[in-house]
Amino acid sequence: MKIPFAFGSIRVLVLGAVAGTGFTTLSAAEEIPSTATPTVIVSTALEPVAAGKFAPTWASLEQYQVPQWFKDAKFGIWASWGPQCEPEQGDWYARGMYQEGSAQNKFQVANYGPPSQFGFKDVIHLWKAEHWDPEKLVALYKRAGAQYFFAMGNHHDNLDLWDSKYQPWNSVRVGPEKDIIGGWAKAAHNQGLPFGVSVHAAHAWLWYEVAQSADKSGPLAGVSYDGKLTLADGKGKWWQGLDPQDLYAQNHPPSAGFTTASKVHSQWNWGDGASQPDAAYCEKFYNRTVDLINRYNPDLLYFDDTALPLWPVSDAGLKIAAHFYNHNMQQHGGKLEAVLFGKILAADQRKAMVWDIERGQSNQIEPEVWQTDTCIGNWHYQRSLYDGNRYKTAKTVIQTLVNVVSKNGNLLLNFPVRADGTLDDKELKVVEGIAAWMDINRECIFGTRPWKVFGEGPASEGAPLTAQGFNEGKGKAVSAEDVRFTTKEGVLYAIVLGAPQQALPIKSLGTAAGLLDRPVRGITLLGSTETVQWTQTADALTLTPPPTRVSDIAEVFKIIP
Repeated sequence: MKIPFAFGSIRVLVLGAVAGTGFTTLSAAEEIPSTATPTVIVSTALEPVAAGKFAPTWASLEQYQVPQWFKDAKFGIWASWGPQCEPEQGDWYARGMYQEGSAQNKFQVANYGPPSQFGFKDVIHLWKAEHWDPEKLVALYKRAGAQYFFAMGNHHDNLDLWDSKYQPWNSVRVGPEKDIIGGWAKAAHNQGLPFGVSVHAAHAWLWYEVAQSADKSGPLAGVSYDGKLTLADGKGKWWQGLDPQDLYAQNHPPSAGFTTASKVHSQWNWGDGASQPDAAYCEKFYNRTVDLINRYNPDLLYFDDTALPLWPVSDAGLKIAAHFYNHNMQQHGGKLEAVLFGKILAADQRKAMVWDIERGQSNQIEPEVWQTDTCIGNWHYQRSLYDGNRYKTAKTVIQTLVNVVSKNGNLLLNFPVRADGTLDDKELKVVEGIAAWMDINRECIFGTRPWKVFGEGPASEGAPLTAQGFNEGKGKAVSAEDVRFTTKEGVLYAIVLGAPQQALPIKSLGTAAGLLDRPVRGITLLGSTETVQWTQTADALTLTPPPTRVSDIAEVFKIIP
């Protein structure tokens, strides 16, 4: 029976208790309350939690204050890059290749061989990152206006992209044989950009369960995929000396319905029949992540998890969060400059970290700074998007950025990197388009704050959030009738999401609205020396743009009191 209870202002459904776990299950779209009780308490003997202000409890983490630099930054760029980019078949390849009949499985069989003979561990072996130049890429991103840079530390595929102390399957030992995180971190520091790492590996336990399966038809029907291989099976193979279970983590009975492709989504919060990670798995994840923090001192840490990783199975995420904050304070003379991200956060959890919305946006000005993460294509490189000219344009990116910033948010934008470590020519065009707009209009973005209202226009209503976000592109398309506001140092910026071809009335700036504290002294168009004609009545402030257009992406009117 479904028993509703209230959590803050959000109504949550308890679906029932999971035997032996000590917590109740929730659907993948719901918050996990901070009052849940973890059953796996990880040891910190190998990697102690740094001493300091924060303890590994939700109540202690609520002391967190978002640093000023992040409130000012507004725009970051992310390289969600790893071995799943090798096939150029998009995101979640290391799962999809084991799902018989899927497009990724068909590609796998046609190009590499069936997954019982050539598994994802072998795809990793092919990945060499031979043309990767992190210094060049990060400098390019800074030119496009990025105020911080993110790299992927590991994905659900469970390969650590640094010289990991606790994960033998890492990018220094296999694949490119390079310290990917070390290279990105050095490049970011050389460019003066705060450095972030995204960590996704908490879900490898569930996500890789399809590798325990086998073809149901064809010549290899019943022949197991490579998800259950052991150290002994590597004798004479290229991976001799490596235990596939360190990568696949499949020494456990699979979750209910694990062969159904979509089932993992309802089990993301470790309910709905999900197999429960054991103590060794949780502790290894904790040690790996703390090792990452200690080695590279990231300024930002992103988890692809509801609330915190492995919550509520384990307290690993709480201990990582406390360590991250305390360690950062030690690095900055007692001042906290760190930013930690979580998804689907309850009200109290939004005090403990920054709320991240995946591929979506809030529909209002949020009281606390938040972030949306999105991509110009797929998270991992997908050749068909390039071939079909299906990347987001610079126009879409900038209009998204403006919309987000007007609501107290930041935008983290991923450019999918090819397997060899480079961007393609169409991605470079998008980067340059963003940079060109920033050259003229950056003052309306960086260091700004939301105004009294975020904006107005036909596309102001937005679309409801689903699960982690996913309302991107579902609302009404923006046009030159849509205006968004930001403010800085007493100046108000009215950002038109397009190039208005005729007089534009802005109702929020009419005298009857009562939102302007002082009379308007003058209005200029950024990037133009021509005069902006304007009139103000009770109904609206009406702008008549100069005849020469500055940008078809978004034109910025600077309103001086």
